[in-house]
Order: sequence, then C-alpha cells, then structure tokens
Amino acid sequence: MKVIGRFVPGAAAGLFALFAPIASHAQSTAPVTASASVSESQVTFAKDIVPILQRSCQGCHHADSVAPMSLVTYEEVRPWARSIKSRVSIGPHGGVMPPWFVEKDIGIQKFKEDPSLSDEEIAKIVKWANNGAPRGNPSDMPPPLKFDESDKWTIGEPDLIVKSKEITVPAHGPDQWGDVGLIPTGLKEDRYVSALEVREVNDVPKAGPTKTVGGRFVFHHMTYTSSAPGAEGGGTSWPIHEIGRNADIFPPEAGRLLAANSVLSLSAGHIHPNGRETRSHLEFAFRFFPEGYKPIYKKASLLLGNGIDIDVKPNQAKQELHAYATLTENTKIIAFEPHLHAPGVRMCLEAIWGYNVQTLSCVGYDHNWVHQYVYEDDAAPLLPKGTIVHLIGFLDTTDANKNPADPRNWAGGGRRSIANMFIDLGYSVSLTDEQFQAEMAKRRAKMKSRNDYDIGCPLCWAPPVGPAPTTATGGAGGQ
Repeated sequence: MKVIGRFVPGAAAGLFALFAPIASHAQSTAPVTASASVSESQVTFAKDIVPILQRSCQGCHHADSVAPMSLVTYEEVRPWARSIKSRVSIGPHGGVMPPWFVEKDIGIQKFKEDPSLSDEEIAKIVKWANNGAPRGNPSDMPPPLKFDESDKWTIGEPDLIVKSKEITVPAHGPDQWGDVGLIPTGLKEDRYVSALEVREVNDVPKAGPTKTVGGRFVFHHMTYTSSAPGAEGGGTSWPIHEIGRNADIFPPEAGRLLAANSVLSLSAGHIHPNGRETRSHLEFAFRFFPEGYKPIYKKASLLLGNGIDIDVKPNQAKQELHAYATLTENTKIIAFEPHLHAPGVRMCLEAIWGYNVQTLSCVGYDHNWVHQYVYEDDAAPLLPKGTIVHLIGFLDTTDANKNPADPRNWAGGGRRSIANMFIDLGYSVSLTDEQFQAEMAKRRAKMKSRNDYDIGCPLCWAPPVGPAPTTATGGAGGQ
C-alpha cells in the first residue's frame, strides 16, 4: 500500500442509525400491529431480536461508534424497545431505521448491501416490544459480534491513500464553500480503480457527547476530479463524497482511470462548524484492478436532473420536479443516488420505451441520510438507445417535513440546504450494440418463460439480433 502523507486514525464515514425523535410523515402515523405471519409463540430478545440487530443495527450501534447508543446487550436495548418499534415501522421515509428508503412494492428490488428489514422481521420487533420486550433464554443468544475498531477501510486494504490538507474549523460560524486545494497522487503509471472510499479524519472524540451525526464531522460533502497532463478525456470525475455515503465498488467491466502524475482537485467542498473547534482532513482510498487491466464499458454520459428551473413553494405538500433525458447510447445504470435538499421526501426513476413505461425505482429521501443504491449486477437497468429516462422529485414544505429550517419561504435552486437541488448522482456505463445484445442474452438465460418479466430491460424478450445477412454478388443484378 502506498500512503501519501501521514495516516491519522479517525471516524469512518459509513453511518447507519440514530434513534432520535422521529420526523415522520402524515401517512406514517397509523398504529403499528404485529403481522399475522409471526408465530403466536413468544418473541424474545435472545432468540429473535439479537440476530436482527446484529445484521442491520450493531454496525453503528455499539460502544464508541457513531450512533448515540449501543444496542448490543439486553440491558442496553431494553430502554429503547418502544423507540426501536416506532423507527423500524414507519416505512421508507425520513426517520426509518436502518436508513434504507427503497419502496418495496414497486420497481427493482435487488440491491447490493441492503440492510433493510423484512416485513417478518419488523413484525417480530413490534410483537416483542408490545409484549414487554422479554429477554428470553440467554442460551438462545447467538455469539456476540466482534467489532473492529482499527479504522479498517470497508473496501479492504487500499493500494493508494491520499489525504487533503488539514483545516481547522471554529466551533461556531458560517458554513464555508469552495476549493480545498490539490492533492498529488504520486502515481507513476495509469491505473484503473476498482473501489474507492472517502472518509473524514478529525480530532472529535469518538465517544464524545453529540446528538447528531453532523456533530462528529465538519465536511458535509466534497465534489472532486482528477486530471493529469495528457490524460484521456481530459480527466476523471469521481462520485461525490457526502456524510454517511457508502463506498464505491466499480463493475469489473468499467473501472475508472486514475492517470499517471494525476492530481485530485477538491474543487467544491461544503464545510460547517459542529459546536467544537475541529481539526480535520479527508482521506481518499483507492483499490486498483490488476496491472494491464482495460475497461470493457465506457462511463455513460447520462446526466439527469435540474439545477435551474426549480420552484419550491412554501407550506405545500406533494410538489413535484421533473427532468428528462433521451439516451443516445445503450446504457446500463449501475447506481441510483437521489439528491434533493431539505424539502425533498421522495424520488423516482422511470424508463420510457415507446408505449412501455417502467418505474425502475422509487425511494424515500431524508436530507439527513444520503445514500447510494447500487443495483445487483443481474438487475441493473439495461436500456436501449432512444429510451427516455424520467426523474421525478417529490417535495414537502409543510410541518409534516421537519427538515426545512423555515417552510414559510419560497426557494429556488442553489447549493445551500435552504435552497434546493434535484439530481440523480448515480452513475451508468454505455454499451456497444454487441455488448448490449450480450447483456440481454445473459438476462434471458435466467428467465424460465415469457411470463418472467425483467424490470428495467424493455427489450429482453425482443427477438435476438443475429449477424447481418450477406448480400449475394454476381447474377443479373450483381455488381
């Protein structure tokens, strides 16, 4: 591993759960009852609840992690039973725990690293809390998880780490916007990146008192690129870093170039005080494909959103923003990453091919929890050139949405959270006609009959395209 600069242990940026007061929506206030699918036998902490917590909660809810309370032992969990029941039961809206907002009754349902709870798991938690949160037999407990506090990267051991300059942010003051400088990578040869992770490293004590995730960090987000003299395409854009955002794992067919002698340009950062004078910097960890690797697919040119024509009215629910793009190349969408601002509550992605209109994904949105949703490889939308991609954003400036600072004010587009954005920050790859046909052939091979339907692949059951017929020469009309 090559390290540029000194590695300073700090808090990782992978955040998942806070059980703070619920910012619920009007449609989520109905009383919760246990599902009939849950057995009438007693649900206990030891036998039923701990496995759920270990899979979806304890990664952040353990001692000295980012969440405000540990949920490991019965004594730690019992006081929060009613709050846990409420948080897991409110549906894919702001405040749900774990914070995974994919709507499960529409669109594609296969995503990587999905921590969400099933209906049966939610029903178990509800029944357990309603019945007094019994401990059960300690012998039913699974072995406790061992938490690694050594600040390991979630992508594995990096091949290269570069770090930004250190900044000092005062305890109180206005937010800062702008350029944070350049970072030489030190690379001597072109390398293609297979995985990328960014985290903030600061001097905020891990176990220090803070009620919000923002209290542990000063970087809200960072937009950055890399470039080098003579680099192909003029440089490489990288997925934006934001608080809580998961790492990026690029498909084997579509690694991104980090060129020799390249420099990271941290051109657009948002830095905020957190109530404590804080020294901080960002670290960028790269894993590379093997030497000699070349990508098969190119990064697609699809950009979807609207940063100009935004009209958000005060004190009004069910507002919508729309954006359209026509694909000029066959496209495979790898990830969907909704980005709105405080009024945002939901975003949907549609594909329109002729008379065929498919809803690919709908997810709730909470400006406190930014998340990237990476499709499983065999479920990623596979769209032919000519498809119209439609992005819909839903906004709420009534009291039902607790995120806007003052919902009485009109707002347009802008970078600050009191203004608004409307964009899909996910990414896609483009395919040649031959690559597109090969990808669809893989999908068809997994379908048992024409009754199987692949959402996001409108041409999967179209007749396969064979080689073009050869034209006979000679004869009466031959030339």
